[in-house]
Amino acid sequence: MAKGTHEALPDERNKDVQIYINGEFFHRDEAKISVFDSGYLVGDGVWEGIRLHEGKFAFLDQHLDRLFQGAKTIDLDIGKSREDLIKDLYKTVERNGMHTNVHVRLMVTRGNKKTPAQDPRLTITPPNIVIIAEHKLANPKVTQTGISLFTSTVRRPPPQTLDAKLNCHSKLHEVIALIQALKAGADEALMLDVNGNVATCNATNFFIVAKGQVITSGPQHCLNGITRGLVIELCKANDIPVREGDFSLTDVYGADEAFVTGTFGSLTPVTSIDGRKIGTGQAGEMTGQLTKLYKSAVAEVTT
Repeated sequence: MAKGTHEALPDERNKDVQIYINGEFFHRDEAKISVFDSGYLVGDGVWEGIRLHEGKFAFLDQHLDRLFQGAKTIDLDIGKSREDLIKDLYKTVERNGMHTNVHVRLMVTRGNKKTPAQDPRLTITPPNIVIIAEHKLANPKVTQTGISLFTSTVRRPPPQTLDAKLNCHSKLHEVIALIQALKAGADEALMLDVNGNVATCNATNFFIVAKGQVITSGPQHCLNGITRGLVIELCKANDIPVREGDFSLTDVYGADEAFVTGTFGSLTPVTSIDGRKIGTGQAGEMTGQLTKLYKSAVAEVTT
């Protein structure tokens, strides 16, 4: 049965979470956004997924840097300062009595339009800001057993089409890639860039390990993931050879290990790709070492 890097253990507390919408709180069953919202109509918005660990948000500055950079790129004035958003984030988890193992989705869209259309000049309200906080603990079985990938025919667009650095609401190409992978019996999709080099996965960043070197694609065709960046920093700080750049499926199939990174699942082993076993077909030694380093980094940043 297919599983994924965002698979969480069931938690009954999520049935009654309060959702933040533009300064007010609503029970999840009553939380609503207008059908004229720019994000709903044309995918016009930016967002962040953030983890709450022991009462503090992990790597919050990096997440807010990416959010505000994305908003600036698409000429969206959030209408709030970083300090305001931080207060809203903590207000949301406090409202829900949350302390740790919490995943928060912060979403900002351009606002409501007066008629369904792309034109941003038709927006008639301030931006819509939504914060969804849920009790979410990653299913440990996924980390233990790893995931399988299928290489999608859907390519990552080049920066001049849709810059991968934008963590925006326009995710249809990634959804189609994932559907293709699921139909093929895999858990998630591996995506190539327009030149046929390995780019990233549909929702996570992708790494391989070959002859002791950790390798990932360059930033031009993959999201500048917070966890991805931290893994690269951890490698450099611990004298682990690491390289960003082009590599192909030939390199992938011959790799000793593979793993993906993301805010929710941290590091998840990849055991097979396109039906080919990667390495031993189990989580590798380097993946385990980097996982321990990552957990230590999270503990340090939230103490």
